[in-house]
Amino acid sequence: MFYRIVNEQIQLHLTHPHQTEELFALTDRNREFLKAWLPWLDKVQAPDDTRSFLVEQQAGLAEGRLLTMVVRYEDAIAGTMGFHKIGTTNRTAEIGYWLGEEYNGRGIMTACVQELIDVGRDYLNLQKIVIRCATGNERSRAIPRRLGFELEGTFRRAELLYDRWLDMEVYGLLLETD
Repeated sequence: MFYRIVNEQIQLHLTHPHQTEELFALTDRNREFLKAWLPWLDKVQAPDDTRSFLVEQQAGLAEGRLLTMVVRYEDAIAGTMGFHKIGTTNRTAEIGYWLGEEYNGRGIMTACVQELIDVGRDYLNLQKIVIRCATGNERSRAIPRRLGFELEGTFRRAELLYDRWLDMEVYGLLLETD
């Protein structure tokens, strides 16, 4: 199976249905933590829901629409991340990510996003990468700022999260192109 070594502790693995149980367990034990910023938690109630997600991600990879990976930290699944909405015509992609609460604050996702930027530039020939973060999600917003993304603007009421609207900051990184 394809994977990338980020450093001695971190690897990125393509998603696969064999990861169902471990990924569901991580999601389930972090449900309340993740609900603060992610809208899909109520749709993941059983391992079969996670399996369906993993199968969908494989199909999206085969179609060239996305590239989703699990983040492994010290050989345990710590979260997921990847390119969503890969646009081949304009050579753009959007990065999305999440980690379980116990993995926050260790620099894991910053290292993983840097690795994904390298993949986008070197293998997908992307000219621009976008990250959207809720304005109140300080940890998530810190990642694009650390990696040299520029704030391009704020979409007001961009996402309905359960019972409240979130404004989303949009960060962009232009890559060198041929």
